Amino acid sequence: MKTRTEWRTRKVPHTIDGITELVDEEYPVDIPVPPRDWDRIVHNGVTTIAVTLTAVSVAWSTVSAGSLLDRAAPAAAAYPAALVYDAAWITCMGLEWLSRHDPDRAKAPRNAGYVALILAMAAIAADGYLAGGEAVAAAGAAISAIAKGLWHLVLSHTALPLPARDRAWLKARRGQVGARLALAAQKRQLLRVEGQYNALVAALGQPAPDSPDDQDEDPGQQDSLSGPARKMILARAASFPGATDEEIVEHLARHGITVTPDTVRTVLGSRSNDVVRPLRGGPATITDTVRTAVASGLDREEILSEVRAVHGQQVARDTVVRLINRELKRSAS
Repeated sequence: MKTRTEWRTRKVPHTIDGITELVDEEYPVDIPVPPRDWDRIVHNGVTTIAVTLTAVSVAWSTVSAGSLLDRAAPAAAAYPAALVYDAAWITCMGLEWLSRHDPDRAKAPRNAGYVALILAMAAIAADGYLAGGEAVAAAGAAISAIAKGLWHLVLSHTALPLPARDRAWLKARRGQVGARLALAAQKRQLLRVEGQYNALVAALGQPAPDSPDDQDEDPGQQDSLSGPARKMILARAASFPGATDEEIVEHLARHGITVTPDTVRTVLGSRSNDVVRPLRGGPATITDTVRTAVASGLDREEILSEVRAVHGQQVARDTVVRLINRELKRSAS
């Protein structure tokens, strides 16, 4: 067995004048050397030859097809266009390599590659025939055929098709993941469209959905006599005429607004100029409740709270927002 020597470093104690310190010491280690992997060497050599022949084939095909097209177009356009012939079958060959574990997926790029190869060989043969006859045409076209054939052998040797059941499992998983990816892209598009809609609504000066109209701060942090707190107190008192000050305080606390019984009494004592219609008892439907709340001047969050207080917490926000927008449009018209 072959070995190679490697030098490594270790810590060893070393004492001078009775003082011991750890110092670095190098020591040799024999490492076994594995035998040469001739399979890998041959594979790399074959792949290198295939790449080299492909480069030669592309150069020859470009010159030949470009010379043919040069008869009908300027050289600046003819020679770049000639690259299309070999670029097509090389691209198909790359897709075939990516699908090497699934023969069903590899079949389409393989067949397309053969078609592209035939077209490239036809262009080379046509230029060779016009330039030097049949022998030159055949010899020139054979270069692309040899390069393609060599790559076909390399791919056939490397490809390891999966068993049928494994391919079916992989196909099902690929479909599921692809569906999630497609849905994510569509959701991103919907968010972008919704953002454009909100920007348009804001530009027209209309209130954006799901955003409070009069509230710029957290209600719990606002002053107890601010607009939202005052409206909530008046609305609650109008909905429940017999409610005590403490009950109104508890109701507002559940909605994040902190007030004191003294504040409630102060607001209720100065409500002679406020017009708030009862939200509970009169209306029979959610639409009636929303219409009454809108007429009372409550904002969206307050209206939602009152609707749920009257009709239950199961009322969806989207339903209330839609009814609010409809009432606002009706009032504006």
